[in-house]
Amino acid sequence: MSYADRDRTAERTVGVVTSSVLLGLLIAGLATAFAAEGFRAIVKKVTTVDIKKDEPKKEPPPPPKKVAAAPPIVAPPVKMNLSPAPPPIQTVPVPPPPAPVVVIPAPPGPAPAPPPPKFTPKGASPKGNPGNWATTNDYPSRALREEREGTTGFRVSVGADGRVTSCSVTNSSGSPDLDEATCSNVTRRARFTPATDGEGRPTTGSYTSRVRWVIPKE
Repeated sequence: MSYADRDRTAERTVGVVTSSVLLGLLIAGLATAFAAEGFRAIVKKVTTVDIKKDEPKKEPPPPPKKVAAAPPIVAPPVKMNLSPAPPPIQTVPVPPPPAPVVVIPAPPGPAPAPPPPKFTPKGASPKGNPGNWATTNDYPSRALREEREGTTGFRVSVGADGRVTSCSVTNSSGSPDLDEATCSNVTRRARFTPATDGEGRPTTGSYTSRVRWVIPKE
């Protein structure tokens, strides 16, 4: 081997070594650069705080008003006649019973007229003068002292014998003692012809009159 070859080999070796060193430095620098860039990115990510402003929360819109749904149309239940139909009733017309025969009696005829009387009936008539039945001598003493006057109406019942059976005052004089004196004296003194019926026989009757009481003048 020549000297020149030896120099060239050394140069090649030096060149290869230098290239290797430069390549290593280049790789190392790239690695360092990438490492530094990554570090800065990490630091930036760590130190940078992303502060977001609190935005006001938007209230959700109110729910739509529920419109009351119309009630469902329900058809009335169909009435079903579950009971069996009654058997038909056959009616037989029954004639009404005959009305009872009412016999209306004929109205009675007019009563036969009584036979005409043989004699005309007569009432009782006084015997003598009726003014003598009560006189001034019969004037009640108390009524006389008190100067009381009046007229007493009376009615007497007369028996078949012509005597007075009872006396009643029909019109008072206003003084009880004058009325009492009237009936007392007439009953005691009056005499009558008795009343007679249609056969002419004596029967009971009545007589009506009055007594006037007047104080006598001297």
